[in-house]
Amino acid sequence: MSAFRWPVLDEAHQALRSAVAGVPSDGWQQPTPAGRWTVAQVLQHAAADQLAYAARLTGGPGPDYDPFEPSGTIPGSPVELLETALTASAEAFGAVDPADAEVPVPLPPYTLTAARAVEAAALDAAVHAWDIAVASGLRSPLTPALAKALRPVADDVVEPLRGYAFASALEPAADADEADALLNHLGRRADWSG
Repeated sequence: MSAFRWPVLDEAHQALRSAVAGVPSDGWQQPTPAGRWTVAQVLQHAAADQLAYAARLTGGPGPDYDPFEPSGTIPGSPVELLETALTASAEAFGAVDPADAEVPVPLPPYTLTAARAVEAAALDAAVHAWDIAVASGLRSPLTPALAKALRPVADDVVEPLRGYAFASALEPAADADEADALLNHLGRRADWSG
């Protein structure tokens, strides 16, 4: 049983679950705001990222494919693929002491404080939930409140990954809310439409 609860991770994981549950059966090959990736590829990437966080925390196995080269073919159920990854991530982070100052993470800087490590995993899940939802014609699960909670970790970890995991930042509109501003900071067009 998990010793610690991380509400921001729970909220981001739930956003990803709801987005995936809302994808229509014929929607898996639709384009997304995540560059050249389809909905299926974003799901594979998001699931692999959560497994990578779990593996860094536990020393257990990570994804069996490169998260940055998803095939777009999901064997079995998309919901099962996601649930396996989210369960592993939640259980691994449940064992992280909030006072830990050096929690291993799969991307630079490779260690973060406990809170920042959790927020990094949550950022990944929440943004990919948004990718999947908007590509599927669903309402965005990235709320302004969740985006506000995730903005500090985005400010801390995104720059070393520009051009690899994140595109160049975009200037937000004058009336942008916290969610749109976060998406723009990550190089996503908040007004994206397929």
